Amino acid sequence: MKIRVVFYSTYGHVWKMAQAEAEGAREVKGVEVELFQVPELVPEDVLVRTGAKAAREAFAHVPVATPDTLAEADGILFGTPTRFGNMTAQMKNLIDRCGQLWMQDKLVGKVAGVFSSTATQHGGQETTAFTMFAPLLHLGMIIVGVPYSEKRILEMGEITGGSPYGASTMAGGDGSRQPTENELAVARFQGRYVAEVTAALVKGRGKG
Repeated sequence: MKIRVVFYSTYGHVWKMAQAEAEGAREVKGVEVELFQVPELVPEDVLVRTGAKAAREAFAHVPVATPDTLAEADGILFGTPTRFGNMTAQMKNLIDRCGQLWMQDKLVGKVAGVFSSTATQHGGQETTAFTMFAPLLHLGMIIVGVPYSEKRILEMGEITGGSPYGASTMAGGDGSRQPTENELAVARFQGRYVAEVTAALVKGRGKG
């Protein structure tokens, strides 16, 4: 059974969350987990000037996803920073290239979960998830969130990301805030839960 964690990260926050998602998924027996990043669209000189080029070196070794990467998976976790309450253009570009998969029903019945990073506490963690759900549902995917059995999304003693719609973190306006242990724990829970649901579906369909 194949779980793919497909992410876009500018300064490494979503990359850290993606690793936590993968850690959680690997806790499920019989699951093969791979991480993929989506292609960059920002010009090289802009990446250098903003410091993103240096930050992205941390995951430069991660292979780049294509629509076929999605078609080969049984379950997919999509991670993206927020851009004005929505997913990044880079992530949307990958999804927009799935027209042939849509026509051929290649993603129908596959499990999907989403996770994100925002600059601020109210910067769009939930709207980013909602806007990602729409194309995934058009593609026929089965959306899995973070149920309230994960009590860390109820945390009130600290500022934290994480909601029923997916794991999330906050980077701060200058990117200095890093994912907290609570946020990473929610991401690990989500990765494990998506893998468990995927495994159950695969087994029920007689493929596992």
